[in-house]
Amino acid sequence: MLDSHFIKKLAGDHGFDLCGLTPCRHLAGNEGRFREWIARGYHSSLDYLERNTEKRFNPRLLVDKAQTVVVCAVSYKNMVSCGYAPGTRCKVASYALTGDYHKTIKQMLFGMFKDLVGRYPDLGGRAFVDSAPLAEKQLAVDAGLGWIGRQSLLVTPRLGTFVLLGELVLTDRADAYDEPYEGVGCGNCYRCVNHCPTGAILGDRMIDTGRCISCHTIEKEPPEGIDLHGWIFGCDCCQNCCPYNRYTPLHVNPEFDPVFDPLEMTAERWLALSDEEFARRFKPTPLARSGLERIRKNVRIGLETAVGE
Repeated sequence: MLDSHFIKKLAGDHGFDLCGLTPCRHLAGNEGRFREWIARGYHSSLDYLERNTEKRFNPRLLVDKAQTVVVCAVSYKNMVSCGYAPGTRCKVASYALTGDYHKTIKQMLFGMFKDLVGRYPDLGGRAFVDSAPLAEKQLAVDAGLGWIGRQSLLVTPRLGTFVLLGELVLTDRADAYDEPYEGVGCGNCYRCVNHCPTGAILGDRMIDTGRCISCHTIEKEPPEGIDLHGWIFGCDCCQNCCPYNRYTPLHVNPEFDPVFDPLEMTAERWLALSDEEFARRFKPTPLARSGLERIRKNVRIGLETAVGE
């Protein structure tokens, strides 16, 4: 049986800020809502979300004999997370200022798992970051880390929404599990709904990705464009206005220090970048996912919108 206190200490030792444990179970209610969301077409161009639905909501289908999910969170909040000045035309979501979190968090989880196997040699399991089909936000709620806000993001009482998640799905039970979070939650606050510039945040914690700026700047392009409101990669609008982010601390894990300052990158500088310079400066970051041509296109959209205002 796994020692829950030992696991949480390992999480801190490997750079995570929060850690909770929950037993594996089929998240039937979440699966039903997800299927409804897909049926309504709110996934727009994200057709890959139609695959592996059963696995997404049942960790035991991802890891044979799975018993426990360890959910870890790390803050990435930096000065840009507090928002950009009005009129800024080349805004980058604050998580994208660092090295690619998929690789960073995977290495943190691998370190934890190695230490666990050192203590429990027969333990099996897998590490997951958000590129795999796993309902990590609901698992985080079940593990006591926070609640899912109206903008569909995990909200944690201590760190707000500027957190990234990673999970270990393990093949043994733990000696204790955390209680699902049942705090106040969003209450009567609708700031994220009202501040989304494209109306992408719908009722009942659903997002219409066809209207979502983040989707339009990063993912497979939907058939119809929208005003990007100055964003060229991702969007933090629904987080900038969240009251739970107002007084939360900046990140402490140096792996999430920004590697560039977006305020130094004007539209002209983005458009003048060579492929070689882009690769040298931005290949370690999530911006590499879009590539320079997509970012240039987003910059030009912002300039065209500015001319029309």
